[in-house]
Amino acid sequence: MSGKTNSDLKLTALRGATTTNGDTDVFIKDAVIELIQELITQNNLIKENIISITFTVTKDLTSCFPASIARKYFNFDNIALLDCQQMFVPNDINFCIRILALVYLESDKESVHPYLNESAKLRPDR
Repeated sequence: MSGKTNSDLKLTALRGATTTNGDTDVFIKDAVIELIQELITQNNLIKENIISITFTVTKDLTSCFPASIARKYFNFDNIALLDCQQMFVPNDINFCIRILALVYLESDKESVHPYLNESAKLRPDR
């Protein structure tokens, strides 16, 4: 953990979301990569401090698995990744990918929850 002791880190749940331009492998891949990159960058994460990431997608996204994209692109072979379908709620935003990541964050670091593209509507408080 790059010279940090356990007392320098806190277990944290980070949320985030994004939307794609449609249900294609390319659109989903681009959205997942952008979302995970923002999560890592904004929270100063290193791969060894990511425990797990759960992805949920709205029912209109069926072309591929976001977890598989993250595993391959970021080399997340030792991180628990899971895909689920988001519960259907009428008038929800379309083509949405949400994440819940369990990470060790520096104890003095404020959590940053990235909500990108149309998903920013989900959290107007951010």
